[in-house]
Amino acid sequence: MKWLENFVYNVNGVRKKRLMVILLTMLALAGSVMMLPTKIVKAKMLPGKSANTFSIYVDAPSGSSIEQTHQLTECVIDILSHEKAVVNSEVFLGMGAPLDYAGLVKGSTLKQGENVAEIVVNLTDKHEREEPSYMMVHRLRPVIKKKCESLLPESSIKMIEQPAGPPTMAAIVVEVYGENYDSIQKMAKRVKSILQKTHNLVDVDIMEDEIYSKYELIADSEKVARSGVSLKQLNQILYLAFEGMAVAVKNSQHSPDQIPLFLVLDKSKRLDNRSREALDAKLSSLRLMNQKGMMVPVNELVKIVEVKNSPIIFSKDLHKMINVIAETDLESQVYPLLEARDMMMKEFSKEFNVTKEPGMSTYMFDLHLTDKKTGEHFLLRWDGEMKVTLDTFRDLGGAFIAALVLIFLLLVIYYKSFAISGIILGGSFLSIIGVIIGHWVADLVTTDTFFLTATSLIGFIALMGISSRNSLLLIDFTKALMEEKGMDKRRAIAVATATRAKPIMLTAVAIILGSALLATDPIFGGLGVALISGTVAAVVVSLLFVPVLMYNTKSI
Repeated sequence: MKWLENFVYNVNGVRKKRLMVILLTMLALAGSVMMLPTKIVKAKMLPGKSANTFSIYVDAPSGSSIEQTHQLTECVIDILSHEKAVVNSEVFLGMGAPLDYAGLVKGSTLKQGENVAEIVVNLTDKHEREEPSYMMVHRLRPVIKKKCESLLPESSIKMIEQPAGPPTMAAIVVEVYGENYDSIQKMAKRVKSILQKTHNLVDVDIMEDEIYSKYELIADSEKVARSGVSLKQLNQILYLAFEGMAVAVKNSQHSPDQIPLFLVLDKSKRLDNRSREALDAKLSSLRLMNQKGMMVPVNELVKIVEVKNSPIIFSKDLHKMINVIAETDLESQVYPLLEARDMMMKEFSKEFNVTKEPGMSTYMFDLHLTDKKTGEHFLLRWDGEMKVTLDTFRDLGGAFIAALVLIFLLLVIYYKSFAISGIILGGSFLSIIGVIIGHWVADLVTTDTFFLTATSLIGFIALMGISSRNSLLLIDFTKALMEEKGMDKRRAIAVATATRAKPIMLTAVAIILGSALLATDPIFGGLGVALISGTVAAVVVSLLFVPVLMYNTKSI
């Protein structure tokens, strides 16, 4: 490669050309790094994964009947029935579905009550359909919410996808801590309203039981005794009127156990405990026969008492708290979180003294609020996928720094020169230019956003060793030419660069071809793109930038 030898020789011969190479390389580094804060390239823990199933959580308002919840699920099923990719769906009324990967931390097994349901949607195989599951969820979410949530005000329908990585309660979780539970509830509602205004946040909800009024029936023991009706009779008819009950059994040769015969009133005749007038009217229509054969109205034997429900009180580490959750819609959780946090600081600063969490811990985004009038203290702690992202990037950053230090120490021991070790390490680090630009190009040619992910950082760390090897080849061969052939420094660098260019390029081609299979993977695509584009950048840096630095150092 005579042309490369002449090019490197000529560049090193003119000081302005050497400065131009260094300046262009630094500008490329600064420009590529600036793509991250300017959102030209976006960062995320892991991209969306196309699966063969997803779930829909239906939460009717607290106190809703099973019939009202069933009405919501029927609306959702009707919309899903028009989707060709939907093979079938399963509805679990009053409970969560059997535990799956997503439900591990989303509390699926804790769902119980007439106001909750879960719909499991099974799709055709992902290799047989063009639309990935996360794009289908993105398309169906607004349609389902608009049509079905309006049937029952204050109901919540959430689309739950199978997570690509470690399962979390939600993409964004805000833990609201405080001293008084009523105050925590009010603060959680304010946090929810801010998250609902945040761009690209969907399925915003508060994980708490709402307070509502209901009616309890309390037996009047004195009237029951005087009427001649047994308390057992009264309990049975009330249970039958509300829920239904097993009244007999049936034997079958196909079953080892007796089969209970369940008796339940028609929906129109069943008692409703949300309206006092309707409850009193239904009770007056129910009659029991006493010991003398007389019919006694049930409403004369019970008292109707209005009470409040008993909500579940959540706590963590012995501190009362409420979770406010939200999902991202084809977006990294980082950017909506920062936007929502800025909105909270602006709004709460009117009533509270707002302080940030000091330091660079995984709780660096937390906000401490102190009421200016009462001195009451609140803590808004960010959790969910954001915390997993911070923990992962922190660990990968630590591994990266450790790799740099280890490589630098080994090079210093080998070359006995800090300058040469710095050249090799600096050239290796510059492969990040290709990693970031490669993600930008991949984002341009893909339909959905191509994120810089945790696997991308793993690829960058792996490139450190590959890039170091390229510089080692040039430096060792240059020193050999100077010592054994007696070449001057400028010519030796040019000859070494031209001679070692072919094996460096062949190694790069092997890495690129091997990584091409990873580039199309939904999870490890970032790793593949990082290896491909980072390798290209490492070759360019090794053959142009490193020779200039070698010529400028006196250690060679």
